[in-house]
Amino acid sequence: MISQNDVIVVTGAAGFIGSYLVGYLNSKGFGNLVLVDDFTVVAKQENLEHKKFLAKVQREDFFMWCAETNPAIKCVFHLGARTDTTEMDYEVHRKWNLDYSIKIWQLCTERAIPLVYASSAATYGNGELGYMDDHDIVSKLQPLNPYGVSKNEFDKWALQQTLQPPFWAGLKFFNVYGPNEYHKGRMASVIFHAFRSISETGLVKLFRSHNADYRDGEQIRDFIYVKDVVQLCTWLMDHQPASGLYNSGTGIARTFNDLVRAVFAAVSKPEHIVYIDTPLDIRDKYQYFTEANMAKVSAAGYKTPFTSLEEGVADYVKKYLLGKNYY
Repeated sequence: MISQNDVIVVTGAAGFIGSYLVGYLNSKGFGNLVLVDDFTVVAKQENLEHKKFLAKVQREDFFMWCAETNPAIKCVFHLGARTDTTEMDYEVHRKWNLDYSIKIWQLCTERAIPLVYASSAATYGNGELGYMDDHDIVSKLQPLNPYGVSKNEFDKWALQQTLQPPFWAGLKFFNVYGPNEYHKGRMASVIFHAFRSISETGLVKLFRSHNADYRDGEQIRDFIYVKDVVQLCTWLMDHQPASGLYNSGTGIARTFNDLVRAVFAAVSKPEHIVYIDTPLDIRDKYQYFTEANMAKVSAAGYKTPFTSLEEGVADYVKKYLLGKNYY
């Protein structure tokens, strides 16, 4: 179990989930944090306001920094990645999501450091093989975009390694939402965009269904509050069950209509939903259903209940979005 004096590395520390994890660790008394990211991005700087940490290291300098300072790192949370699913240049994703992750893995292996890293539900593609975090299907998965491919390539690589960190877990994040995503632009959660649209126009636009099996707005996703994600990350690091891949969702999929109605309810505004065509550039890559199978996490001993969609949206909107507050 990690203790408050331990040195903990968080990559992607200025980003959405990374900065929330830093704040969560601070709230539990952890201040010896080494934050790794591209700190030249001005839009992310407010995510780290008032956070406690030991050092900030540019992501390009991290491995040299480790060699020069030889810090006694107790564990690594590797959340840094290129997360833009609309970026079609695979080389961009390969550099940061595959090659950089391999270097993190090798560092953790050489120094016997436990590792928790961010994979993605995007690895599951259109879900033809289901959403079970089973190692046997990883090599058969067909992600729908270069981002998903890069994440799955690292999962495949990790599973092939005989030299491993003393413990490792790759978390397949489903649709994560919550505070500290102001900088994400188009890639921010639907809740963030819905809140902004309601504030500016009084309505929300959702993609029309182009699949006869789904009505408009009834496309289904497993939405998980960022608080639940970081609680699962830290639980895995503390308890270190069997190493491997783990889903990080709620196990209960909900529709986009449900999600938007929760936002309208949180701001006490009448529902007004307009359906628009899904853009052609993503229409054939669009997932109509995702739902994490959480049996593996449960069997490992994780029993903390997940936040309901309505509760999570209300908390996010009222505590953070209404005042543009950060966690």
